[in-house]
Amino acid sequence: MKALVITAPGINCDLELCEAFELAGCTVESELLARLARDPSRIDQFDLIGLPGGFSYGDDIAAGRIMAALIRESIYPALAAAIARGVPMITPCNGFQIAVQAGLLPGPAAGEAWSDVPTEPTVALAQNATARFNDVWTSMEIPANTRCVWTRGLSMDADTALMPCAHGEGRFVADEETIALLEANGQVAVRYGASDHFNGSVNRIAGICDVTGLVFGLMPHPERYLHWTQHPRWTRLAPAQRSGVTPGLQMFKNAVAHAAAARTVTGGRR
Repeated sequence: MKALVITAPGINCDLELCEAFELAGCTVESELLARLARDPSRIDQFDLIGLPGGFSYGDDIAAGRIMAALIRESIYPALAAAIARGVPMITPCNGFQIAVQAGLLPGPAAGEAWSDVPTEPTVALAQNATARFNDVWTSMEIPANTRCVWTRGLSMDADTALMPCAHGEGRFVADEETIALLEANGQVAVRYGASDHFNGSVNRIAGICDVTGLVFGLMPHPERYLHWTQHPRWTRLAPAQRSGVTPGLQMFKNAVAHAAAARTVTGGRR
């Protein structure tokens, strides 16, 4: 399986995202958006895609705004085609901010196909309710009805159901109709725990997916939770709790397994 990590000036979590894909069983290529823009067809080679976190283009104007605009005018059709053929895509933190502004999330409505033309944003990631940058580990909940291939069936207990967060503009907002559709369609992929809801997101939404479950955006950083020694209280965890992979790494393994199964069904064709 081959994974593509798309980078740009200011991105600072690309190495962590590459490691996550590698530990999940992929070979990984990291490529600048500017180079991909010259030949978007290169995206056709990959089985999984990641948009890393960080501060793309210094978050000038607004978080993720410049990179989102560049994606809309250059590689969006190639990304849409990849998703349409079944390629899972993850967009943590700044990647999530980029994805919603580029029209990749929440994506087309149920029954509609991906188009070469990006839609206008229907959700947003606004300034945290604290009005400041927060760097914390928060508890997480996975909705039982989620269709997200990255988080569906994820096993976590009260001690391990944590994710690191580091953002100033992560408050998920949308109008009531959009929120109702996301909830009804199973597009809410992960929530903040009730006791750790620091940024004021509607319905405690920490991450969403498109209607296919392939495209996953979230403000927490699963790529920073690949080893048990990264858990803030790892020495207090029982051996049985840290005997398997971390919830962060399991998200990537879920997506790789899904992509591998899809390739088997199509006879190895991308």
